[in-house]
Amino acid sequence: MKQRNTLPRGQARPQTITKAVTHIRLLEVNPGKLAALDALAPVFLALCQQYITLFCTEEQPDKFHAPTFATPLSERWHRVAIQQAAGIAQSWRTNRSQAYQDYLDDLLDYHEQAAEGTLDEQAQAPEWREWDVPTLKETCIQANANVVALEASQDSTFDYWLKISTLERYRPFLVPVKLAQYHRHALAGKTLNSSVQLNKREDGWWLTLSYDEVVTVHTELDAPVIGVDVGVANFVTTSDGRHYGTFHGKLRERQKRDREKRRRKAKLRASLEKKGVEKLPSTSSKSGQRLTRHVRQEINRAVNECFAEHPDAQFAYEQLSVATMKHKARAMNAYLRASNLAHIPTQIAWNATKRGIRAIRVKSAYTSQACSVCHYVDKQNRPDQQTFCCQVCGHRMHADLNAAINLEHRWGDEELYACKDRQAVKALLLERHQIWKKQHGWP
Repeated sequence: MKQRNTLPRGQARPQTITKAVTHIRLLEVNPGKLAALDALAPVFLALCQQYITLFCTEEQPDKFHAPTFATPLSERWHRVAIQQAAGIAQSWRTNRSQAYQDYLDDLLDYHEQAAEGTLDEQAQAPEWREWDVPTLKETCIQANANVVALEASQDSTFDYWLKISTLERYRPFLVPVKLAQYHRHALAGKTLNSSVQLNKREDGWWLTLSYDEVVTVHTELDAPVIGVDVGVANFVTTSDGRHYGTFHGKLRERQKRDREKRRRKAKLRASLEKKGVEKLPSTSSKSGQRLTRHVRQEINRAVNECFAEHPDAQFAYEQLSVATMKHKARAMNAYLRASNLAHIPTQIAWNATKRGIRAIRVKSAYTSQACSVCHYVDKQNRPDQQTFCCQVCGHRMHADLNAAINLEHRWGDEELYACKDRQAVKALLLERHQIWKKQHGWP
């Protein structure tokens, strides 16, 4: 853990975070009213899906795009569908662009190793598989005050009334909203946002409300910096040598059992399909859904412990892209997906924001292969998953700890921040390695 006086890009400013209050059920005082909402939902989702396809394949996402498709919805509902589709498409395009850049970096590494003669005989060139366009499967409506207005109740036992526009023009209806004690406590003294979210589930319609909260970053600019490495063996490893959470042990055993169960169900499904059975069993399992929840809970617990033990520190964590992480064995790919690594950086960013702690994402290229002492980059520096041993200076330590120290050193590194791709990062690190060798009298 080092003291840093260098200020990374971007000043620490107060941040506005949006918090959601979920699981508010819409009361069925009049079933006919919710039936009108049931009729509206499929029309809205169909229109939203059309714009998602348009924004993902032909045009750039634009919340102010002119109406293109015919629909029985009003102009206001039409605009809400365009805005929701633009948000989904923008997220999809951003993630796809990052995954494609990672693919190009992996392809570059493959050709470099082939030219240097260090390529594994069984290694295969990375392949790019085009992403599918997002498909809406669940009923979710992100509505603004133009179509769904939340009004405080004045003379009834309900807390709010939800005024919803329907397919019939000038015929809105009111749905009562009654909050639980938990909801009242969470919303006490808060100013609600005008936008709401409606979700349709098997047991009815549910409402999500939100409010904004301003959080001031209180971390001192000269506070010590902690590098945070993300992994499977240890969910979080800090540059001061601490480990938090792991997917090994009970979670790993549960993942193996669940995978075997899914494989058996897949074989049964294929057998029944050959026999012409129309109603086939699903390959999903409740045990798998519980495992996913428990993995997320374990990740959240690990991140919370990390922040609790470093209350006065600043954090440098890696830009992790899981989309292009693939292994030769299917079992390892299933293992990687079950570990839910992509959730960890998100949880780190959220914890830092809500606690008012400064956290910066830094470039993670070659943090696992570069020596934290002499900057030498080589795949052979990692003889196994947990060991790091530099082929030049002989520095040896836990691989996750070495990566965390590298992340700490990249805090405020403007020269490395300016590198546009992995090739530039590697060239810079090897240049620094040559400088280190001259400074220490190495030939």
